[in-house]
Amino acid sequence: MVRHCKPPSQTWRTFLQNHAQDLVSTDFSVVPTAMFRVLFVFLILSHDRRRLVYYSVTQHPTSAWTAQQLLEAFPWDSAPRYLLHDRDGSYGNEFHQAAEWIGIHEVRTAPRSPWQNAYVERLIGSIRRECLDHVIVLRESGLRRILKSYFAYYERSRTHLSLAKDAPIPRAQQPPELGRVIELPEVGGLHHRYERRAA
Repeated sequence: MVRHCKPPSQTWRTFLQNHAQDLVSTDFSVVPTAMFRVLFVFLILSHDRRRLVYYSVTQHPTSAWTAQQLLEAFPWDSAPRYLLHDRDGSYGNEFHQAAEWIGIHEVRTAPRSPWQNAYVERLIGSIRRECLDHVIVLRESGLRRILKSYFAYYERSRTHLSLAKDAPIPRAQQPPELGRVIELPEVGGLHHRYERRAA
């Protein structure tokens, strides 16, 4: 007898590599304040250059609020083809309708599988280790200010092995002829950027 075998479907890694240009992922991060309140940070990360597309902070991440953030993140036909996210309750009917309205195909990860959304999970870990573990958040406005400073550092200065040790926003190489290396503090002195400047 002849067996008719179905060809294997592509692996998850292959899917991510094939669609890196058209894929963004979203997730929420929880940040406790000094007053024992809980703030939620909504992140949207582009896969191709690990660039942060959008972020916002709230105390109450409802489905309507999350849908509004998605619409604000992708105005004027700038929406990606695929949006990867987990099965959080904040991605409710309003969010699904907004994604469909702007032409995004949602890809949901399996339950309890954070490794399937690895890029944005890694970003959340980096935010905690490199920034939020070293500061005390008092209120929402303070968290926004801290995150704005960290994301400026993340996009322009923080290197990534997957980007050949470049930052999400590509940096020009600086040969020794440009001058000596100087240190520029970022994120309130938590991190530094090094550049060559003429004396």
